[in-house]
Amino acid sequence: MRPADVIRAKRDGETLPAAAIRSFVGGIARGEVADYQASAFLMAVFLNGMDAVETSALACAMRDSGDVMDWADGAPVVDKHSTGGVGDKVSLALAPVAAVCGLRVPMISGRGLGHTGGTLDKLAAIPGFSSDLEPGRFRGIVDELGFAMAGQGDRLAPADRTLYALRDVTATVECRPLIVSSILSKKAAEGLEGLVLDVKCGGGAFQDLDGGRSLAADLVATAQQMGMRCAAWLTDMDRPLGLAVGNAPETAEALACLGGHGPGDLREVVVALAGEMLRLGGLADDEAAARSAAADALDSGAAAERFAAMVEVQGGDPAAVGDPALLAAPDARVEVRSGALGTVAAVDARGLGKVCLAIGAGRARAEDEIDPAAGLVMAALPGDEVVEGDLLCTLQGAGDLESHVDAARACFSIPGPGATVEPRRLLIERVGD
Repeated sequence: MRPADVIRAKRDGETLPAAAIRSFVGGIARGEVADYQASAFLMAVFLNGMDAVETSALACAMRDSGDVMDWADGAPVVDKHSTGGVGDKVSLALAPVAAVCGLRVPMISGRGLGHTGGTLDKLAAIPGFSSDLEPGRFRGIVDELGFAMAGQGDRLAPADRTLYALRDVTATVECRPLIVSSILSKKAAEGLEGLVLDVKCGGGAFQDLDGGRSLAADLVATAQQMGMRCAAWLTDMDRPLGLAVGNAPETAEALACLGGHGPGDLREVVVALAGEMLRLGGLADDEAAARSAAADALDSGAAAERFAAMVEVQGGDPAAVGDPALLAAPDARVEVRSGALGTVAAVDARGLGKVCLAIGAGRARAEDEIDPAAGLVMAALPGDEVVEGDLLCTLQGAGDLESHVDAARACFSIPGPGATVEPRRLLIERVGD
């Protein structure tokens, strides 16, 4: 089918054959399909949807639009993907834990956009670290250390890169088949045997619980159709994960987790997802044993040592793993204090993410520069009793931090003494394999 015929068919609500999808996506990768044609296709999909077979065909076509990694015999190849949330630094601790436990983890990551951060931005807070690796070098590090962390590169799912950029400017971002195919095309191009999905749900995420369940089910079903073992965990994002938000602050917190310390909620998610990765990779049948192995990798210091080795081979300063003072440092810090007496009833995760975006920790547009040291560290959590003047959080970065104090304070709901706070259910439910 000619590109115009593919567009017309989807415009009219027809089901596209896999061959037509593959031809159209291949044309995008080769530069034979113009951006205006790709944009028209995206809008047709947005308006008329795709069934499960079409979505799988689109994901496979985008995967095959560039190089697909293959791996020599050896340890199972398993990765993780998060749908994004505030304070989500899980990948930094998870990948070395999974590697220590016997998996190979080729973690291809992205940069942040909007109120959520990206793994590559967090790694950039480590002096000298390079996430720009040519494919052979990337595979070599994974084979040597069990994991590496790098950017997408020019040859990994190039059609997805084109379509992703067009979605942002054609108001087609919020389209389930496009979301699913984009995520899975990149992960399938890593040559994975298994994939664990961390689907964040709540105020600081991109979907509520019902939306998260639906997204997780679609992702798992499509991944399985593509030949990957897959499972998803729905995890809470009604408050930030851990205490730190921003690139250097989150990196420091992830390093603390790798040292067997740090916030309990971060450790809980890391251990659970690592256990899931081990199960999907065939290295553990018992969930309790898999989680115990992950916890041992943290508490023994083995995961921290492995992370330091990865940092060093990718050009970074391994001393920063043991000394967070070597990470990107802020020009200033400003304290945000309570203006009321009472119980912290809730924390607006999205609001805090937007504050961090405003002080330079994130990007409103893909081309924006970030301040790697910008962010905040929370001092008060839901359920804490505070009086007027107590510390709620500390902003850090450069520029006029004082002008953002009121916005940060407003993210802490303090209705009065004795407010009821529901216990947090961090790991909500599991979906899939």
